[in-house]
Amino acid sequence: MKRLPEAEFRVMKAIWAYEPPVTSSMVMGHLSGEKSWPIQSIVTLLSRLVEKGFLRSEKKGKERRYYPLVSKEDYLQFETRNFVKQYHENSFISLLSTLHQDKKLTDEDLDDLQEWIRKRRSD
Repeated sequence: MKRLPEAEFRVMKAIWAYEPPVTSSMVMGHLSGEKSWPIQSIVTLLSRLVEKGFLRSEKKGKERRYYPLVSKEDYLQFETRNFVKQYHENSFISLLSTLHQDKKLTDEDLDDLQEWIRKRRSD
């Protein structure tokens, strides 16, 4: 799997927001709140995602339908692993320390983390 450029990732987020199959019109509708996306740009991005193996497409009448081949969870896991590897030398503790130094972790976050650790230990 390869990292997606920002525009392609936004299109994938739109795809993941719907139950497949997804049409280019649905993607446009989802992205319409962000900025003005010309339909040709959406079609080009969808084609790239098909070429990269993130989507499968099929033509039904005049409409092309898209199906995700990569789940949102799998892609986020891939991106997160790369981020931790590149910026934190594969150290989960380094990542958490960075977040905590900026006071971005609340007591509730820490409680959730403790619960997450407790569950992982019992697995």
